[in-house]
Amino acid sequence: FAVVERLANEPIDMMEINISCPNVNAGFLAFGQDPKQVEKLTAEIKKRAKQPVIMKLTPNVTDITEIAKAAEAGGADAVSLINTLTGMKIDINRRTFAIANKTGGVSGPAIHPIAVRMVYQVANAVQIPIIGMGGIASAEDAIEMILAGASAVAVGTANFHNPAITMEIVDGIEKYMQQYGFNSVSEMVGLVK
Repeated sequence: FAVVERLANEPIDMMEINISCPNVNAGFLAFGQDPKQVEKLTAEIKKRAKQPVIMKLTPNVTDITEIAKAAEAGGADAVSLINTLTGMKIDINRRTFAIANKTGGVSGPAIHPIAVRMVYQVANAVQIPIIGMGGIASAEDAIEMILAGASAVAVGTANFHNPAITMEIVDGIEKYMQQYGFNSVSEMVGLVK
């Protein structure tokens, strides 16, 4: 809340609130895994924020649509999804965890089909815009997200392998739009039912 209040008068267009991080007070349950907490937290943030608020959803839930609906009910202006999946790596030579916290976030191309499915489900459950993310590494990946219901996309892990990937994706989306006669990305959003 203190950070949201501090940034309220800063020249930023939006705030993305990551509710996927573990909450120590709730036995390390991520804030974003409990719909009641998501709605309450979103409402409290909206009271303090002067900019639009995007709630970043965790995929580590049974039903992501319930979490998205809770964010919408709390007043979120948009949702972004998915954050990383929880994974684990064991160092077989040291016979211990490879990550200090035992678990960590899994990202990249392997999570893309899961992200597309969750974007599709959320697009059919809420009325607010969706920013799709998770394993986007090509224009085709981004277009899938848009056709599933994302109004915008975000590229993360792929930037580590190719710093120019975002521009390549933008160019690829433009080429796709010309090929199929779309005048704007909004015409593509949620076309796959």
